[in-house]
Amino acid sequence: MKAQSWLSINFFTFFFTWGIFLPYWTGWLVYEKDLTVAAASSIIAAGLFARSFSTLFLFPELSKRFSLAFLMKALPVVSTIILMFFIPVDSFTGLMIVMILFSLFYPNILPMMESNASLLMRTNNIHYGRSRSWGSIGYTVGLIVVGLVAAIWTESSIFAVMVVGSVMMIAGAFQYAPDALQEKVSPKRGSYAAVFKTPGFILVITICVLIQGAHASYYNYGFIYLQELNVSTAYIGFILNIAVLSEIVFFAVADKFFKNRPAAFMFFIASIAAVVRWALVGLFPSLWIFLVTQLFHSLTFGLAHYAFIRYLYRSVDKQLIPTAQGVYASLGMGLSAAVLTQVGGVLYDIDSGLAFTGMSIAVAPAILLSIVMHQKRIA
Repeated sequence: MKAQSWLSINFFTFFFTWGIFLPYWTGWLVYEKDLTVAAASSIIAAGLFARSFSTLFLFPELSKRFSLAFLMKALPVVSTIILMFFIPVDSFTGLMIVMILFSLFYPNILPMMESNASLLMRTNNIHYGRSRSWGSIGYTVGLIVVGLVAAIWTESSIFAVMVVGSVMMIAGAFQYAPDALQEKVSPKRGSYAAVFKTPGFILVITICVLIQGAHASYYNYGFIYLQELNVSTAYIGFILNIAVLSEIVFFAVADKFFKNRPAAFMFFIASIAAVVRWALVGLFPSLWIFLVTQLFHSLTFGLAHYAFIRYLYRSVDKQLIPTAQGVYASLGMGLSAAVLTQVGGVLYDIDSGLAFTGMSIAVAPAILLSIVMHQKRIA
């Protein structure tokens, strides 16, 4: 199997599960385990903190000792085994323990997939946007399937779809991986220091922390927020998919339109879009406003993520890529989301709109940092 096809299939299967876990797990905990929104938020936040730790330390350490091809098989299997422990556990403490254990392994598949893509861009000349768009398609399919299934068999079925997705992910992972992934990357000694010494990395990762972290309320409370707007569960999956469809279109054309653009320019556009998006959702509790702002996802997530990948490709040493991806997944997609999930949960209990306007305020400094990045002429 060609490297491009292999990567596309595995992006699809992983993001199918991600499209279930990310937007629906808070709702599943609330409806199936009878938790309050605040209690479910605490469990999700605990998982995000564990995710932050594991992607920052566990994934880079594993990538030093095992090939990415081996980890592609091991992580989905271990994650699926731990996932099954959610079935018998009902207590708040027990659910938090299971969530922490699950978050030590499952989220590491994300930086691993991105590391695979970054390495294959160099060794096999694959088109990142083309394969990553299949990840977005997988996310879309996951959202639709869960929305329809939950409407027919209630929110209890969310877990069953997650199990099916996990089996699909394992099946995709056990296909023979490209030769470039069969050997250990062997990151340099002191790789964390080396990564942070890479010109512009601290500035870039700070921008990513702000932009990606500001999605916390959307990912964790979007499902509940739409129910609050009296939207049927059957339609919620389709509504959330508008964001992913815009992301699919973006990744399909990203290489053509943004391949030679400086990362600072892309981060600047993404940060402005983020401020506007979350302010509109928070200030105007309307289904139509929510629908329109879904299109902004191609910029607030897609463009910001693509900008980081292009920066990585241009500026970070090949041996440091797994570590850099771990830092990005930990700080940009984990720790910031954990903190802002807690903040969003508190604000949501006061007023649902505040959970989104708070994200708009949190991401605003990214605009200024993008300008600084441009002035420093960072790739």
